[in-house]
Amino acid sequence: MTEVLAMFADDIGVPTKALLTYRWVSSRWPAARRRAGVSHYIHRILASITDDDERWAAIADPPLDERTGRRRWTEDAARTRIGQPTRTPTTLAQKVRAIHDLAADDQVASAAAADLLRRPAVARTAMQDHTARHLVNRAQHEVDHAAGEPARQVAGPALRRVDHTMGCIDLIGACASFVAAGGRIVPGLRGRSFTDDERARIHKNLTRVRTTADWMEHAVDTGNTALDEGLAALLRDQQ
Repeated sequence: MTEVLAMFADDIGVPTKALLTYRWVSSRWPAARRRAGVSHYIHRILASITDDDERWAAIADPPLDERTGRRRWTEDAARTRIGQPTRTPTTLAQKVRAIHDLAADDQVASAAAADLLRRPAVARTAMQDHTARHLVNRAQHEVDHAAGEPARQVAGPALRRVDHTMGCIDLIGACASFVAAGGRIVPGLRGRSFTDDERARIHKNLTRVRTTADWMEHAVDTGNTALDEGLAALLRDQQ
């Protein structure tokens, strides 16, 4: 049978595959179900509808063509009916899908995204999407970090010295703040009496202050900032 079809296709001047397609389309559309005025190409597209009754009902109910204002079948309408991408996207979803298809390559997508984000309205709308905004911010951070890496390599020793200096300043500032707070608060306590519970809480916190001061002094002298379990538990206790 295949050889006969091939010979016939050769006789009429069409590819064998095309002839097989014609044959399949004809089998899907009995003569009584074919629609006058609807091209064979549209019949071929709608032939993909598997259910006979649905297929025959579909071709009898053409959609409205917004361009002409008449109900008729077009290639895009037929493709939409069977869920295939249209050659000319019309809906938002179809247009977005077409752009995704064209921008499947990362290089193309990057160039397109950069161009589109130059439109203020596009950039503003895109940044309303939480995920898009997060990814842009993360990418910006990565770019900035990479750009600053050569400078960090060169300035590494100097930056470490600055870090040490800042640590010293922070410790001195913490001590000064505590002393200043004590100098401001304690004189105002003259003649004031505290309950047993208040005194206990104050003593407990003063113990935390002394322990923290000892820890700071030890860290400055030895460089060891480790906490033993008792000290860690004491510092965690905020009561």
